[in-house]
Amino acid sequence: MSVAFGEIVERLRRSTVQVNQGGSGVLWSPDGGIVTNAHVVPSSDAVEITLWDGRRLPGTIVKRDRRRDLASVQITTDQIPTGRLPSVTPGNSDALRAGEFVVAVGNPLGFIGAASTGVVHRFENRSFETSAWVISQLRLAPGNSGGPLANARGEVVGINTMIAGGLAFAIPSNLVARFLSAPHQKQYGLGVVVRPVRFGLIVLEVVPHSPAHRASLLQGDILIGAQAKPFQSAQDLASAIEASQAGVLELQFRRGASANIRTVAVQMAPASMRAA
Repeated sequence: MSVAFGEIVERLRRSTVQVNQGGSGVLWSPDGGIVTNAHVVPSSDAVEITLWDGRRLPGTIVKRDRRRDLASVQITTDQIPTGRLPSVTPGNSDALRAGEFVVAVGNPLGFIGAASTGVVHRFENRSFETSAWVISQLRLAPGNSGGPLANARGEVVGINTMIAGGLAFAIPSNLVARFLSAPHQKQYGLGVVVRPVRFGLIVLEVVPHSPAHRASLLQGDILIGAQAKPFQSAQDLASAIEASQAGVLELQFRRGASANIRTVAVQMAPASMRAA
């Protein structure tokens, strides 16, 4: 068992890259297609990719989704000496269960290809799509962002993204697959900075001249839902914005101490880089 697990970890290490000498990325396809976090890649289109064996290759950002915190990068094909790279096997994140064994690989604190193990703790669900996060009890550190989370068979079931409350959060592989297969479209934003609270999402900031500002939303408003579907996480808001397809978004919200739920129609616009 230990020998088999060691082989699984070694395969994952060979499929994990370093992005711009900082965060991590996953070789998703043998032709040099990489998945990482949007916050790992720079604002420019060019990145430097370091493979497990130390080779440094140029890459280009194909697309990014800041709301889902995902980005895809392509290594220039003629820069791949063998023509094929050791890509991962994606798994079905919807098949994961609480208590299931998982392993994370990345480049935390300058340690290249470091591995940590743990178990799935729970899933954070949302009403608009499937699970927003795979939440695990394992150790991550700066530099793990963008690296793989794999099950006991070595199938990648998530992209490690952040640590919160001592737990590791990863974007499920099924959401990654949807991101990769979706056509590249202009993203739209509401123009707010929000934080989850008990009854929805509290507005911490409204971006001037944004759709939220024009719809008279205010700091302190609590967003309850959209199109009569309740918000369970900040990702629900992102999904509602995406579903609006640059049309009109009907938002339900509360203001001040009032228990009354108001509805406002918001005309969406191209997204701000600062807010949802």
